[in-house]
Amino acid sequence: MQRIGAVTLVVRDYDEAKAWYTEVLGFDLVEDTPLGDGKRWLLVAPPGGPNLLLARAATPEQESRIGDQTGGRVFLFLHTDDFRRDHAAMTARGVVFRETPREETYGTVAVFEDLYGNLWDLLQLKAA
Repeated sequence: MQRIGAVTLVVRDYDEAKAWYTEVLGFDLVEDTPLGDGKRWLLVAPPGGPNLLLARAATPEQESRIGDQTGGRVFLFLHTDDFRRDHAAMTARGVVFRETPREETYGTVAVFEDLYGNLWDLLQLKAA
């Protein structure tokens, strides 16, 4: 069996990213291990996973990717079992939504930004 263990998200600063993902989005802190030379193995995840590896940019090229990992496309899809609950909670904690929630054939969705401007979908799929 194979599965994706983590997805790397390039960030500006470990502590600000850790705080935003755990306090604003409510993700769990999975691991925060110093690796030496200022590097850390910093994993966060929504309940049920998958893990996001928050990796501090180490070069100018990596810094240029912060907030634009996919060239302006939605990068990640955060599934929920209660769109209205999570949308309200995220809005109250200061998450910036780029649009009002909309109903699609596949479910209820709205695009939001993370602290760096990467785009995410908050998505509640319709029952099969």
